[in-house]
Amino acid sequence: MKTNIMKSNFKLLAIFTFLGLFLNSCSSDDDGVSDASAPVITNFEFGEGSDHSTEPFAYKGSDLHLEAEINAEGIVRSISIDIHADDVQVGEDEVEWDYENTYTNASYLVINPTFHEHIDIPSNIPAGEYHIVLTVTDELGNSTEIEGHLEILDPIVISDFSMDTTVQRGSDFHVEFMIDAVNGIHNITVDIHAHDLTIGEGEVEWDYEEIFEDGFHEEIEAEFHKHIDVPLTAPAGEYHVLFTVEDEDGNTKEYETHIDVTA
Repeated sequence: MKTNIMKSNFKLLAIFTFLGLFLNSCSSDDDGVSDASAPVITNFEFGEGSDHSTEPFAYKGSDLHLEAEINAEGIVRSISIDIHADDVQVGEDEVEWDYENTYTNASYLVINPTFHEHIDIPSNIPAGEYHIVLTVTDELGNSTEIEGHLEILDPIVISDFSMDTTVQRGSDFHVEFMIDAVNGIHNITVDIHAHDLTIGEGEVEWDYEEIFEDGFHEEIEAEFHKHIDVPLTAPAGEYHVLFTVEDEDGNTKEYETHIDVTA
């Protein structure tokens, strides 16, 4: 009788041992999936696309270079880029820029790919600081992201502007400012015109436009310093003054102001 009980206990012990080993094996298999290392992103760099710069800035109207090394135990399923602004103000004739793209090129859907892309930067977005996030996801569902900050700059900057606020007709007024143009200056246009001024006896409507190129063409940095004559016959009143700097890539920067012409 005791022998039969012992045999039964031995069989139960064997069954429990088998079940324990089986469940432990399943658990180990599950852990093998969930514990697989997530992709590792190294040497993440971004900057001006023209010279593959690693400095974290680029210019409106140009392109942005991005590159990163990816080490992944599982085959990469996708690589995503997200670029959005951090508290930049959208000016007149500008639009907000949020960039998102997911790359599934065959060259990236491998183990340990090198990510390398160029992204066009619109010319009509606000300059300022942008947040950039690179996310890598593998076929096991593991994902890793790395982030940084990108400064988007104007390709043309007008600074230290100074101009007379009033001018007597028959004389001239003075204007000067500094220009920084990373692509080189093509020309500078000055446009002066009035709105709804009454033309008196002996007066002639005055619309002024002149393009300045000599001394500025292809210069990266220059000082604009001119004296502009106002005809003696110009009607007195307020005039709108617009300065437009165009660079060698066709980008433009405007600066507008007003001047009062007195009799």
